[in-house]
Amino acid sequence: MSIIKKNIASALAKSMDITYVQALAITHDFFDQIKQTLASGESVKLSSFGNFVIKEKSARPGRNPKTGEVVEISARKVVVFKSGPKLKSATQKGK
Repeated sequence: MSIIKKNIASALAKSMDITYVQALAITHDFFDQIKQTLASGESVKLSSFGNFVIKEKSARPGRNPKTGEVVEISARKVVVFKSGPKLKSATQKGK
């Protein structure tokens, strides 16, 4: 099962005793702040969880799978997530 923003907001509303609408607003604001920070080129570090980092990928040759034609894949920026040690150990334990 995947977790979605609505699940996060529901859990937040229950644990903080706030309305679902307030929790959804907090959830959206949280993710928007992460998005804005990454868009500005900065990394996002969440203590005990992990880091979101922008990586530069250089241009490289690729192939169109339908036609087999060689095409250039343009240079781009991608977001990479590196989990922190506490998250790694929790996932190894299955918690």
